Order: sequence, then C-alpha cells, then structure tokens
Amino acid sequence: MIRLFVRKQHTIKIETIEDLSVKWENPQDVLWIDIISPTDEELKWVSEQFEVEFPSRQETQEIEISSRYFEDEDGITINAYFLITEKETPYNETVTFILKKHHLITVRYKELKTFKELVKKLMLNPSAYEDGYYIMAGILEIRIDTDADTLEFITREISKLGKIVFTGIDITEEILESISFYEEMNMTIRENLIDKQRILSSLLKSYKVPKEVREELRIMIKDVNSLIEYTTFNFERLDYLQNTFLGLLNIQQNQVIKIFTIMSVIFLPPTLIASIYGMNFHFMPEINWKYGYPFAILLMIISALIPLVIFKKKGWL
Repeated sequence: MIRLFVRKQHTIKIETIEDLSVKWENPQDVLWIDIISPTDEELKWVSEQFEVEFPSRQETQEIEISSRYFEDEDGITINAYFLITEKETPYNETVTFILKKHHLITVRYKELKTFKELVKKLMLNPSAYEDGYYIMAGILEIRIDTDADTLEFITREISKLGKIVFTGIDITEEILESISFYEEMNMTIRENLIDKQRILSSLLKSYKVPKEVREELRIMIKDVNSLIEYTTFNFERLDYLQNTFLGLLNIQQNQVIKIFTIMSVIFLPPTLIASIYGMNFHFMPEINWKYGYPFAILLMIISALIPLVIFKKKGWL
C-alpha cells in the first residue's frame, strides 16, 4: 500500500495510490510517501515517480553501519530498528527511511503504532512539519519515547521478580524462565537503542539536516544514551536476581537432601535390629521368649529416638 501525504496550502491530505498506471502530476507537493508491505510494482511506481532507489530486503537487515546509514549527493538512506513486542519473543523490525530533497519515503512491512501517532500529530499541526526531515525527526522522537516506556515496563517487572525471589517462598523454574525472558527483551531493546544512537550520530554530522532538526536530534541522542545506561543497570539487576535465585534453589535442594540424610540415619539402627531378628538361625535366645517381639519393637524405637535427640541438641533439625 502506498500513502502520499500531500501539502495543500495550510493542510495535509492523505492520498492512497491504487492505480499504478496513473502518473502523479505534482511530486513537489508530496511531503511523505509511506509504503507498507510493498509489492515490486509499487516500489517501481514510487521509484519512477520520485526518482529514488530502494535497498533490497536483505540489505536492510545487514548490521554494518554502511548498510544502516548511507548518504550521497541526492539524499540519505537509513535502515532503523523498531522494537516489536506484540509476540511472545520481542524482536527488531527494520524500517527504511529515504530522505531526498524535501521528501521522506518510508518502507515498512508491519503496521506500527509509532507511525499512527505521527500521522495524528501531522494532521493536527501540519505547519510544524516543513519537510521530510521534520517528519523523520518526529517519528524517531515518538519511537524513543515508546522505547523508554518499554524499558520502564521491564524495570517494573524486574522489581516484581526481585520481591518474589527475596521472599524465598515461591522458588520455581518459572522465575528462572521469566529472568531469561527479560534478559532477552532487555538485550533486544539495547540493540535497538544502539542502532538509533549510531543513526542519530550520523545525522548530526550531515550538512543536509536543517539546523532546527539537528537541535532536536541532539536532545534525542542524550535520551538514547541515558536509556542505554539504564539497560546496563537492568542487566546487572537480572544477573543479581539470577545468582540469588540459584543460591536459594541450592539451599532448598540442600534442605531436601539433609532431610533424606537424617531420615536414613534415624532408620539405620532400627533396620539393623530388624535385620538381626529376621535371620532364621536355629539358636536365637529371644525366639521362644514371650516378650521377645515387644522387646524388639521397643529396641527399634529407642534406637530411632537416640539419633533424633542427638540431632536436636546439635541443632541439625
């Protein structure tokens, strides 16, 4: 799907392109071309109408800085990560930004809440977005705020896990799975933020970026730096929780082993007595004794109680 955001005097209208045989008459009026899950024909139409070249899907996934940010005389091409948390396993989705003249062209393969929020702001206050650079800065600003909210959510969940772990009451494997999940999520958002840090740093060095936008980018990169530091803090907390959890788990396992050991020692003397009187030798003095059976039972009880008393005095119980 192709959406064109066209400036009409003091307003902005959204045009959806369905007929690819139609030529757009006034490309200079187009502020933003938003392409969602495009076909080859749609990319070809935009390429011909606005004289741009698109990177391949494989190129957008590469991690080296030359693939994430490319600048030439005609414009700037950026492949930026956007964190997706809708599924069980969070992941980074790549969105391509192409800045050429005053146009912004975005290529994405998912519906993103960030873009919906930017469209609302754009329609409410169109005069605040002079060209594509302002729109891109607005998208990045909203995305950084969203990343900050996600990081705050992770921090709250880590705090909840900490309370559960330190009570020592409900030590289960689910806690360890939760710790691993939030470690993975924190790692993904850190990767996302480092990608933005590199892109913002490159944009700040570009002479093509307007001065007003550059000032906004400076504020953004400070926010991103602080968020990256916060991810480091979360990693430290998760490592501490994991070590504490494993320590408490070892203590619980040792308690179980201790109980089994004590029970084995307690029942060892009675077992020995029962084994002796269970032997079928012809000459055993107590076999014909009237009180032999009660005597053996009493002997086994006393032999079991003696270790219990000793363990109690030693403080092992």
